[in-house]
Amino acid sequence: MPTTDDYGQGIGIAALTDPPDASKLAKDIVNAVAPRSNMRFASSSERAAVLVGAAAPVEGMVAWLRDVDLLTVYDGSSWSVIGSGTKAWSTISLASGFAHNGNSNGTLQYRIVNLFGEDTLMLRGGVNITYSGSPKVIPNSGFVTNTPLVTAARPSSLRSLTGACSTTDSDVLSVKIDIGTDGRIQIVGTTSATANPKIQPPWVSFNGTFCSL
Repeated sequence: MPTTDDYGQGIGIAALTDPPDASKLAKDIVNAVAPRSNMRFASSSERAAVLVGAAAPVEGMVAWLRDVDLLTVYDGSSWSVIGSGTKAWSTISLASGFAHNGNSNGTLQYRIVNLFGEDTLMLRGGVNITYSGSPKVIPNSGFVTNTPLVTAARPSSLRSLTGACSTTDSDVLSVKIDIGTDGRIQIVGTTSATANPKIQPPWVSFNGTFCSL
């Protein structure tokens, strides 16, 4: 009679008294170890096509999806994302009146990652702001983007975030950042140069901001 492994994983080990069958022995080992390892599939469609019947997914099974660079786990009823691969940052083209590296926070960039099974837009960097007009106001009505974000990076509804800002020429420590469904990013809440309170920070940081898509 075969015994099981010492780690309580239910992997059968052939006994010396079992009938000799090298092919069956090798297959039994592979079939026992494979579903307990980190399996790799080209896509979720391939995963669904392979893991059926006797090979149907069981709770705790883990699989990597190569097309989207996601690590998934089966919780007993469905697959959930538990990790993602490296996602490249893309630089945002800025509208006139805005410049990268505000307060040495770096170039304003974005990337799409998966957090807890949900596609998420992450931002980093900072912008310098040149106010103009009479009285001076924020350029482009606060819209930072020269061109909209790509469609995949646009949220399904308006997302309002908070960004730290300079206290120079500003009576507040932060401003509202709106990310619209049209892919445009807007700094909201600044005032004219003559307003009281005056909110005209020379820079705004986007570091640490993210939102669900």
